[in-house]
Amino acid sequence: MDMAKVIHEKDVCIGCGACAAVCPKYWEMAGDGKAHLKGGKPAGSNFELELADVECNKDAASSCPVNCIKVK
Repeated sequence: MDMAKVIHEKDVCIGCGACAAVCPKYWEMAGDGKAHLKGGKPAGSNFELELADVECNKDAASSCPVNCIKVK
């Protein structure tokens, strides 16, 4: 089975909270005022999480005003 990858470009994040509002299972607001991808692993300046089912992450990506969430 192919795994999907959720990528968070944290340096682009403006901390609006839209992702956490629509997808709280995977997103929360961190102490630095930016979004945090729960379970995400550092990958350069980004954070990545591999999932079998993207679930609400597509909603999180489409809700982001600066497009810093990618689902591949």
